Amino acid sequence: MSDLAVTLRNLEKRFGDFVAVNRVSLDVKRGEIFGFLGPNGAGKSTTIRMLCGILQPTAGSGTVAGFDIVRQPEEIKKNIGYMSQKFSLYEDLTVEENIDFYSGIYRIPDAKKKERKEWVIRMAGLTEHRTSKTAILSGGWKQRLALGCAVLHEPPIIFLDEPTSGVDPVSRRNFWDLIYHLAGGGVTVFVTTHYMDEAEYCDRLALIYRGELIALGTPAELKTRFMEEEIVEVRCSQPQDAMETIEAIPGMGHTALFGRTLHVVAQRADEAIPAIQESLAAGGFTVDGIERIVPSLEDVFVSLIEARDRETAPQREFRR
Repeated sequence: MSDLAVTLRNLEKRFGDFVAVNRVSLDVKRGEIFGFLGPNGAGKSTTIRMLCGILQPTAGSGTVAGFDIVRQPEEIKKNIGYMSQKFSLYEDLTVEENIDFYSGIYRIPDAKKKERKEWVIRMAGLTEHRTSKTAILSGGWKQRLALGCAVLHEPPIIFLDEPTSGVDPVSRRNFWDLIYHLAGGGVTVFVTTHYMDEAEYCDRLALIYRGELIALGTPAELKTRFMEEEIVEVRCSQPQDAMETIEAIPGMGHTALFGRTLHVVAQRADEAIPAIQESLAAGGFTVDGIERIVPSLEDVFVSLIEARDRETAPQREFRR
């Protein structure tokens, strides 16, 4: 078990009759970038808070950095870094003052404080902003500073709870460069997100929906093993209008707009392609290309959630 940073077995959290996290089991390896993917309200943040020793589980067991999440929450807090989407920074302090404040919180020895501060400033690219008030920094710079403060005490595991929410795409990409840098140094990164492009950056992903773990694997595994249907990409004129025509074809699944193309979920691509071609031609659309493709993570995400909704709909109806 020494190569595992996080272990969960049947983890559960209830708030009265509401089950926020339902019997989640998984392992995260040391040095791994592990993504927790799911829509808002799926149970991602609740799980993170249990792993960080902030919330007590209702049932189940688990370890973080070798410490028990039920019996040793205070030890866990000493051995992890945590960064939320709200960036726990003091806006009236400068960059350096925020780092100094967290050095005290983490009880970093005086002999090491300067070295760690300079490392954070270099790592986050904040040299030119070190004396700036945090309040005037852009979202991207605040994000970098928050990450630096979260790893100031050199924790072996960091938990990032939707850390790129509300920042621009360039800042998100730069932030992930920092994550790769940390993981390259052996730090385990456990990150929650609902951005599909970010999910591609992770070594492995867990998809959580309605508090349940519904898929687990590498991004490539999720796209090739976990989706029963096939994806047909359609390039045609007036794609927005073409969606209605395609979805009216008997037996055709969900259709979504991807830029100027359409992704159509079908049971069998070889049967769907001629049917789509015929319907679009009859509707006066010009078809520039139509072919089966490897599904994107967003395709998988939507397909698995829709499948789970179909499975659980009778149960939810019965409960009413």
